[in-house]
Amino acid sequence: MNSNTKALIESAIMVALATVLSMIKIWEMPLGGSITLLSMLPIMLVSVRHGVKWGLGAAFVYSWTQVLTGKVFSWGLTPTMLVASLLLDYILAFTVLGLAGAFRKKGTAGVIAGMVMSCVLRFIVHFISGIVLWTNVEEFIVFGQSWVNRPVLYSLCYNGLYMLPETVFAIIGAVVLLSIPQTKKLLLENK
Repeated sequence: MNSNTKALIESAIMVALATVLSMIKIWEMPLGGSITLLSMLPIMLVSVRHGVKWGLGAAFVYSWTQVLTGKVFSWGLTPTMLVASLLLDYILAFTVLGLAGAFRKKGTAGVIAGMVMSCVLRFIVHFISGIVLWTNVEEFIVFGQSWVNRPVLYSLCYNGLYMLPETVFAIIGAVVLLSIPQTKKLLLENK
């Protein structure tokens, strides 16, 4: 089997695994965003194993599975708001996870650094979306009316409440996998 076919099959399996794991929610925010059972990890592992090109491809496909399994269509958004939310909160936010393999040639430390970077980038996209799209839409206010007109603080708190634990869990999962010699060899052999 050639390497592209192998990478494509592995990517498809990891997208499917990530999608299933995203449905196992440990905690869910009322208006989108949740702490899941390591759902970001399989996508980031594609990037670590096969490189950023494959990682971005898998992450882009995963972003669409999140669109299709998410609640964005049930929120009654205007067409402009819907398109903006799809682009920021789904397509861009989940596709940046594919950058996790950017430093994979630097070994375990590089893998962890790349994963942290991709999670921080995902948070930044959600943070920007929270400021630009959601903060002053009163029906989407979670913390009470006193938070209206405080877009930076609101977006920081709302998105941080699920992205920080989600990132910590993904990094712990990666450290555990990379501490197993066979798994580490499998993930880093395509460098």
